[in-house]
Amino acid sequence: MRKLYDAADRFCARHPRFGVPDLMRYIVIGNVVVFFLIMLTRGTNANALNFLYFDPQMVLRGEVWRIVTYIFVPSTTSVFWLVVELYFYYWIGSTLEREWGTARFNLYYWSGVLLTVIGALLASAITGGNFAVAGTSYVNLSMFLAFALLFPNTQVLLMFIIPVKMKWLAYIDVGLFAVSIIRAILVQNWGGVILPVMALLNFLIFAWPTLQGWAQRKQYQHSRQAVNFKKAVHQQQKQQGYHHKCAVCGRTDTDYPDLQFRYCSKCVGYHCFCQDHIFSHVHFTE
Repeated sequence: MRKLYDAADRFCARHPRFGVPDLMRYIVIGNVVVFFLIMLTRGTNANALNFLYFDPQMVLRGEVWRIVTYIFVPSTTSVFWLVVELYFYYWIGSTLEREWGTARFNLYYWSGVLLTVIGALLASAITGGNFAVAGTSYVNLSMFLAFALLFPNTQVLLMFIIPVKMKWLAYIDVGLFAVSIIRAILVQNWGGVILPVMALLNFLIFAWPTLQGWAQRKQYQHSRQAVNFKKAVHQQQKQQGYHHKCAVCGRTDTDYPDLQFRYCSKCVGYHCFCQDHIFSHVHFTE
């Protein structure tokens, strides 16, 4: 994963102008246009726009535009839910582009599109059938997880009423996808297994350093040294009525609230020093 992330990082550094600025704007416009075309044609020919779907057999026959055009197929026929969905993912996508830059966001989005295509081809090859794809549900999943990782405490209104942090929605989303993958395995629906796995793979490649840092912080927080340190500080506060006390001059943060205190990492045990003695004290060796 790290090598793939480094390769993507080098590509973005070497090609800072790669991609389409404000990509999500064009994705939203394309979805709206296709939605209205579906509404106009469904009464006369419900399959009129099937040429936009990604269809492995038709791609092999030369209809290569399907590799891209399937992303413009809306996932709903409800005007209300289409507006909600497009607004939500436009907000997420444009925020990610501002955070990452145009090159990295475009690479992330298009790699998700490509992995979805590869997943559909694999599902078709395994089953011997023809696994078609319409819409970007799995690409959007990958984009949503990236946003939740970068902005976990951002709140949205669930059902327009309940404030919920993005990290909790991400946990629920991953849990639901895990359940759907297990169900797909049980009924041997390999498309339902491979496509969400591809979306998660895209997320893991780009989020690998962030996930590694998060895991290391969690490991440190639960390490014996960190736990003992917290216990020592808590016990001192409970017994003495202050958080910090300088081991040299005896001043405390209660008596001197503007004074800064630090713990020395070179001393044996946990010894606190004020800003005047943190660099000038004799280290404790026992």
